[in-house]
Amino acid sequence: MTVTVNMHEAKTQLSKLVERVRLGEEVVIAKDGKPVARLVPIPPAGATRPAGTYAGRIRVADDFDAALPDEFTGATE
Repeated sequence: MTVTVNMHEAKTQLSKLVERVRLGEEVVIAKDGKPVARLVPIPPAGATRPAGTYAGRIRVADDFDAALPDEFTGATE
């Protein structure tokens, strides 16, 4: 769940907002009605992304490790 609060409320209720974030909520801080910052929980130390998270979404070109063309390396003939 995401909650949006204005800057003044964020300043006066920071401890309560941090507790909400600690419990899993996301807090968006707005200034003049426009979102400017987001408080989100920090993953626990040592947390890892499960293998295969991006399976099928990323494509690596066959020549990804080929040497760069001379125009990019500054090499001259």
